[in-house]
Amino acid sequence: MATKELIGKINIQENIDTVDENKIPKTFVINVPNPYKNYYGRFTEVEKPTSIIFVTKEPNSFEKILRATRRINEKYDLKLSGAKCEVTINSRKLNGIRIKGINRYHEIKQIQQYYQDAGFEFAKSEKFKDTDALIRINKFFNINELEAGIYESKDEDDVYYVEVPELMTWDEFRTYTFEIKNNISDKNYDIAKGIFYTNGGITEMLRIVKPKATIEFLKTIQRKYIDKLH
Repeated sequence: MATKELIGKINIQENIDTVDENKIPKTFVINVPNPYKNYYGRFTEVEKPTSIIFVTKEPNSFEKILRATRRINEKYDLKLSGAKCEVTINSRKLNGIRIKGINRYHEIKQIQQYYQDAGFEFAKSEKFKDTDALIRINKFFNINELEAGIYESKDEDDVYYVEVPELMTWDEFRTYTFEIKNNISDKNYDIAKGIFYTNGGITEMLRIVKPKATIEFLKTIQRKYIDKLH
């Protein structure tokens, strides 16, 4: 299998909550739910945060976040993955640092402190629950090519990517997703849209989360979206 390391973006829609404890007082922290939980149908013995967003006062560059994350990992022997993100709630836009790799909720405050020490300023605290949001994340992708245009993540279990030939607007993607999910026997998967930056420009792709997805299943999903585009 060919391995690729790429930079790209993912757009996901999730219902999010604020973290109201285990954080630096009076700061704004968001918890993004685990898309796996609905599909595994079980709970782990210890619930761990999947994706945490430290909301910042101002936008920060992807480079600044990557450099800070690397230094924090080296200094404190951690395996955090940091990314630049933007959260849209209705017409409101929030800037933040998306963090993966936190093992327990009580560790959030200490890790947040590491980023504050690195020069990041956090927005003032807010509180909400189960709020619909669109999250745009700039991140690195470390992937294996299973077949042409079909990949699996090397960093995250049960995460796959399939290429599609054309740009879909967010409204088109939502419409197609609703139609496809209502006309497929296996609905137990999560899907998002995004792009890979490549030497040739931009490659449109879909991210699929499904435990032990087969190549045939991934091809089926890919084909259904391609059919919608033509």
